[in-house]
Amino acid sequence: MKLSQYNYSFSPEMLAKYPAENRDESRLMILNRATGEIEHKIFKDIIDYFEPEDVFIFNDTRVFPARLYGNKEKTGAEIEIFLLRELNRELRLWDVLVDPARKIRIGHKLYFGDDDLLVAEVIDNTTSRGRTLRFLFDGDYEEFKKTLYRMGETPLPKWVREKVEDVDTERYQTIYARHEGAVAAPTAGLHFSKHLMKRMEIKGINQAYITLHVGPGNFRTVDVEDLTKHKMDSEQIVISEEASEMVNNARRAKRRVCAVGTTVMRTIESSVTTEGHLKPFEGWTNKFIFFPYDFNVADSMISNFHLPYSTHLMMVCAFGGYDHIMNAYKIAREEGYRFGTYGDAMLII
Repeated sequence: MKLSQYNYSFSPEMLAKYPAENRDESRLMILNRATGEIEHKIFKDIIDYFEPEDVFIFNDTRVFPARLYGNKEKTGAEIEIFLLRELNRELRLWDVLVDPARKIRIGHKLYFGDDDLLVAEVIDNTTSRGRTLRFLFDGDYEEFKKTLYRMGETPLPKWVREKVEDVDTERYQTIYARHEGAVAAPTAGLHFSKHLMKRMEIKGINQAYITLHVGPGNFRTVDVEDLTKHKMDSEQIVISEEASEMVNNARRAKRRVCAVGTTVMRTIESSVTTEGHLKPFEGWTNKFIFFPYDFNVADSMISNFHLPYSTHLMMVCAFGGYDHIMNAYKIAREEGYRFGTYGDAMLII
């Protein structure tokens, strides 16, 4: 498969600018990956396609306020930084992306907030846009972290809309988000409401939780026609023994296992035994899944409608079948489905 094969007729009007009024009332397309048959439902109807002892696997990462705006010393030029990961708690070291990065060099100081409440010094270049910053802050660690996060902004993708609003603080977060570390939400999980989760529990559908801290590399543009030459950035993952056991028991009992989103699918496919069992693991993955690929763990998955040329679309095509998925996207456009982060969903079974 080549990059050019993952294009389709797209216009920005197809993107959802805001979430649905109720999480579980987005539209839901059901795609049978064996036949290509399509049904149109509401997301809360998803429970009708699963039985007791089936398992949903969720990514319980939590998004933190990773985007900050500040100024460069001397010139006062406006800059934007994107917090990636904390490197050293005691030294207040963080890896960040800087925009514009061209004139931000080692030794420069950056100022954030009213009265320059936060000051950071550039101590290393990591990539063309990446820098390592040392935050200079008088106070203990908890006070520093609160200040940093208070000044940060929910990192809503700018192709959704430029302005971050109050609604995003809650809705750009799954209701089961627990472990802080993501700079982007696992969007397939945004459709689940507390009421729907309770209905699943009452029906006897099991819920397993893994963690993948979504990084900005997840949305990096693929710039090679030959997909075998594309490298995914590494992201931190955790698969617990409890989650592995729940999933493996379901597979042994021939119950359905549903991956809630591409982040879940990438995580579970990163730690599999030769017999196809999920293994506990804590570490990093740069797994890139595209057609052809033999999936080991999940036999169904939930996904939003993704942008052209994206690695998310490539994975969904690998799971649902290239022709079936591209036809489903064509029908979604004709039927007015909403695409992107806050858009509608697809269940592939």
